[in-house]
Amino acid sequence: MTQVQPEDFATIPAPRAAAGRSDPRIVALDCYDVRFPTSLEHDGSDAMNPDPDYSAAYAVLRTDAEGVDGHALCFTIGRGNDVVVAAIEALRPQVVGRYAGDIADDLGGFSADLIQDSQLRWLGPEKGVMHMAIGAVVNAAWDLTAMMAGKPLWRLLADMTPEQIVAMVDFRYIEDALTPAEALQILRSARQGRDQRIAELERRGYAAYTTTPGWIGYSDDKLIHLSRQAASDGFGQIKLKVGGDADADARRLALAREAVGPDIRIAVDANQRWSVGQAVSAIGALAPWDPYWVEEPTSPDEILGLATIRASVAPIKIAAGEHVANRVIFKQLLQAGALDFLEIDACRVAGVNENLAILLLAAKFGVPVCPHAGGVGLCEMVQHLAMFDFIAVSATMTDRVLEYVDHLHEHFADPVRVTGGRYLAPAAPGFSARLRPESLRAYEFPHGSVWQQLGGQSDF
Repeated sequence: MTQVQPEDFATIPAPRAAAGRSDPRIVALDCYDVRFPTSLEHDGSDAMNPDPDYSAAYAVLRTDAEGVDGHALCFTIGRGNDVVVAAIEALRPQVVGRYAGDIADDLGGFSADLIQDSQLRWLGPEKGVMHMAIGAVVNAAWDLTAMMAGKPLWRLLADMTPEQIVAMVDFRYIEDALTPAEALQILRSARQGRDQRIAELERRGYAAYTTTPGWIGYSDDKLIHLSRQAASDGFGQIKLKVGGDADADARRLALAREAVGPDIRIAVDANQRWSVGQAVSAIGALAPWDPYWVEEPTSPDEILGLATIRASVAPIKIAAGEHVANRVIFKQLLQAGALDFLEIDACRVAGVNENLAILLLAAKFGVPVCPHAGGVGLCEMVQHLAMFDFIAVSATMTDRVLEYVDHLHEHFADPVRVTGGRYLAPAAPGFSARLRPESLRAYEFPHGSVWQQLGGQSDF
């Protein structure tokens, strides 16, 4: 895997213009294993993942033009991050040598070329490590395109025509639920009021909720303090992790409810901990504290089980999606009536293109999208997709909130801005995924300065 060198990681190779073309050409796909020791303070801890080290397989598409490159990441929680790095590096032959202009002109074709590689797709197909690696490279291509256009990604997408958006979407396997014609109609209908929504977004931002108080490894005192702080900061919803000890779940939910009062929504997240029957019983036990939704009560592949849980625990709502592998499973979850809220993730599926398909599916079925952002860089990236959905797909913020966690934003060149419980619209060009050079040098694993101080291991 690529290791950070002493010189600035962002140094670009000397320009090498190709004969007859002036647009930049991809000369390298670099990838870095970046890990943050969040397990030391139990940040990010839940019932299934008690000791996560928030990590990123960080991909950089470098071109032969100075200052023109694309950045993105694939989120993991520590061990195995090197596997994703290796998967990204396996994509170099499909990427290096392409012209940035060709990629920008046909991002749908670029995505399809990677996903449909006749040999690599055997590792999925369209799921798992290889699919996530493709997502990182596709997202880096979108970052590169937005940088060249001088626009933040949400605005780049919002300025595209419905026909251009539909051309980005792979409708294989989902046409029984959403046809290209239906997608066009959704997007064309959303054109009405577009300029007013852009102005509203830039003026007011996008509603957020915070998971910062709710990590399962936090003490009761920390839970209470952070819950009160969230309410004071203007968040109308917080989220707690559950699925460990049932008595502890009830105690923590009661403490949070007392801390924030009856008017703040409290969602809970079981992180796939329960079987179907266990989920129904456990959710029933938490009902006295009025959970707004229960997230991932069981396996993300348990389509019919999620539908059973939803029917059994109503009016408590069910949310899922952060671990759903592709648009096909999202389609089936929607067809089965298994979700009240659909949670896209910027890094789980194959990048922006597949998330466009999922946003359109959600709009077709009338299910609100509340994106997952509990991880390094996820807030920075997925905010663009939520804002595009508001402007050009669903055309509403009703019943929609975007997750926020107050961790690791200082490591990004264009960090999220959240004030009064709302995300402010990014203004800088790109996908907001660029790590600061000094952070990359410090947290590259295992050679970065922070990891050298910790003995070069993420097993504490």
